[in-house]
Amino acid sequence: MLVLTRKNRESVVIGEPDGMHVVLEITILEIEGGRVRLGFEADNRMPIHRREVWDRICNGNGNGNGSGKGTGPLAARPTGAVQAASPRTEVRQSTGD
Repeated sequence: MLVLTRKNRESVVIGEPDGMHVVLEITILEIEGGRVRLGFEADNRMPIHRREVWDRICNGNGNGNGSGKGTGPLAARPTGAVQAASPRTEVRQSTGD
């Protein structure tokens, strides 16, 4: 696990292996009390979920079509390359799911 320290409005960029295309940019939007608000910019086709939601989807208990296979920390991660296209800039509010 890579551990980084970021301040408000600073970002982390995750790129493709070729190092030339940004796949995901994560920006610290707000730090208040014990909570951090994050902003994600990625291709619209890239699924972005909170971990607990992703686990439910992958275990077949969510709205997705998860396989339910694997339980280790890497088992629920999506595989395959994601083509970088126009980043999404929509704001999604958490519903507490």
